Amino acid sequence: MENVHKPVIVPWDFTHVAEYALAHAVNICNILKRDIILLHIVEKAAAKKTSFEKLEKKAAEISKEKQLTVTPVVESGNIFETIRETAHKTKAEMVIMGTHGRKGIQKIMGSWALKVMASSKVPFLVVQQEPQKDKFLKIVFPVDFRSENKESIKWVSYLSEKYASSFLLFKRKVSDRGFKRKIASNFHYVESFLKNNDVSYEIHKAKGKRSFDRETVEFAKNMGADLILVVVTRDIGFFDYIIAAREQNIIANPEKLPVLCINPKPAKISSGFRAGGG
Repeated sequence: MENVHKPVIVPWDFTHVAEYALAHAVNICNILKRDIILLHIVEKAAAKKTSFEKLEKKAAEISKEKQLTVTPVVESGNIFETIRETAHKTKAEMVIMGTHGRKGIQKIMGSWALKVMASSKVPFLVVQQEPQKDKFLKIVFPVDFRSENKESIKWVSYLSEKYASSFLLFKRKVSDRGFKRKIASNFHYVESFLKNNDVSYEIHKAKGKRSFDRETVEFAKNMGADLILVVVTRDIGFFDYIIAAREQNIIANPEKLPVLCINPKPAKISSGFRAGGG
């Protein structure tokens, strides 16, 4: 595992949603020229040997079929802590995780998982079905009043560079003057960056008739978007821990759109999914 260069990690549990995640990883790695780590997590160390033999066979099949380097890794421990630790240890490009949607999100990807994401330097791509296209060409970027919005700008640059993506900026509608000013500031910051870096984008405004997360998903579906980019809430509190932060509704969206979750740091942008791609 020491020789794997900034891999894409796919948590592997031998289910069809793990297969979906793997299919996305294959597409991404063909573009980014990265290797794949299949990460299987067991509760007890005694189960590692048997699990590794099974995983090694799967990795060999994928490597031969897809002409990619796929490394099997079996670790014991808690699923989310172990994923995060492995991603940091390998300096992973990203983690691609399959889920069963709303039911699966509540069971597996709830607010505890969001807290793990928020403390990670590595982005998480959450998928519910196999890829509909080879590339993420049209990406929805919701802009609200949170300061974390500005931290996603390097990832916008990265995606534009690697995929020649165009961005659909989706501006939240609010009535509070303070929130309006914050949204306007975030929006100006993002739009200025896109203009200065010749990134293709469009501006769209939410109507404010429903929750912003639901409007975002509906907008993405109606526009034929390939991906939604969200910034995970910084410092998720007790209330979020009980009912989950609002981005959970986007991550577990009923339209089954892939969601790239960017993780804010307390101060500066993380060094995870690097904007330069180097």
